[in-house]
Formats: sequence, structure tokens, C-alpha cells
Amino acid sequence: MTAPRPEKAAVVAAVRDRLSASDAALLTEYRGLNVSAMAELRRSLRAAGGEYTVYKNTMVRLATAELGLDLADQLTGPTAIAFVGTQQDGSAGDAAAVAKALRDFSRANRALVLKGGVLGDKVLSAEDLVALADLPPREHLLALLAGGFQAPLVKLAGLLQALPRNFAYGLQALIDTRSAAAGNDSPSDTDPPSDTDPPSETDPQSETSETDPPSDTDPQPEISETEEA
Repeated sequence: MTAPRPEKAAVVAAVRDRLSASDAALLTEYRGLNVSAMAELRRSLRAAGGEYTVYKNTMVRLATAELGLDLADQLTGPTAIAFVGTQQDGSAGDAAAVAKALRDFSRANRALVLKGGVLGDKVLSAEDLVALADLPPREHLLALLAGGFQAPLVKLAGLLQALPRNFAYGLQALIDTRSAAAGNDSPSDTDPPSDTDPPSETDPQSETSETDPPSDTDPQPEISETEEA
């Protein structure tokens, strides 16, 4: 791959530095969102502690390659990144709150697609991003820690005590713990039938941010030299 021109290299360096400084970077595809919808999404993310920026995929691909992150499969279509980091008032960002804002907006606006991202140095899939959105807010997790919550979450105390510096790592560990707990709750297919208990009879199981839909006349978000439609 040929080296980017100086102005492109400056954008790559800016993306790389921003990714390095962020606790999390959550990727979405915004194709079909008009200008008013994008503005509303940015407001909701800003209120949750995130900043939503559009970059060209080629710039992000080069920046993530320099950081050793493999996001190639997520860098298709028009991509925007919600960065989560230290706020202007000095408080830590809340990756779960930003993920929740993205998930809630995507439910009301199907044009927004959750693709994944990065939490600390961990690459997230789209499923991980949804799991992150299901976590309690940061303040609630801190309250649990202060109140001395019990096992199995108590195993995360060593990680969560490093908050806010290592909050991203604590969240990822919590996602992994919840996923493992769900797997352990599943019945085993290899357990032998009991010799003393008769088999029981079982019944068969049965199974709004308000935005206008994109209009053909609505202008699409303007893409600068650092952005991609």
C-alpha cells in the first residue's frame, strides 16, 4: 500500500491518537440518515458522554493497523465512530451509556446499524456492542462496588477498583462474565438420567427519539475531506 499524502497522513495520525486516548470507540453505519437525524443522534450521544465523528474508511483502516487492531470487516459502508473518553469536566466517559444511546436510536431509526468497535484494546463485535448497551450505567456499577457486591461479580473488584482509568477493561470483563454465566446455566446434554427419579413429563414449549424518515429531498450529511459518505 502506498504511503498517504501528507494531508491524509495528518488525518490518519489524528484518528490514531483519538483512538489511543479513548476508553472506547463504537462503530456504526449511518447510510440513509439525513442531516436532521444525524444532528439528533449527535445530541443524544453528547448527552451520554460520547462524540460522533465521520471518517473515511481508508483513514480509519490505516490508523487501526498502526495500533494493531483488526477492524477491517467493520470498515465497510459509510462509517461513523462514537468516541468515549474523559469529559471536559474531567469525569470519565461511560461506554455503556453511549452504547445504550446508539442502541436506542437504532431501534427507532433502522438506518443506523451497530457494527462493533473497540473497548480498551479489545475488539468488539456487533453482539458485544449490544451486550455493552445492556450493562448498568457507570454510576450504578460504582455503587455496587462501594456497597460490596457478592460473587461472581465480586471477582471483578480488582478491575473495577482501577476506575475510571481502567473502566473500559472492567466493562469488558463484566461482559465476558455475564456471557460465561449464561453458558453455565444451560442444561448439559451429557448428564446421565437418574436411576431413582422418574422422568418428569414436560409440556412442549411455545415459544423513540422522534425523527422523520429520510426524505428524498432531505440533504445528506456533508462529508469533509476527512469524512466519507
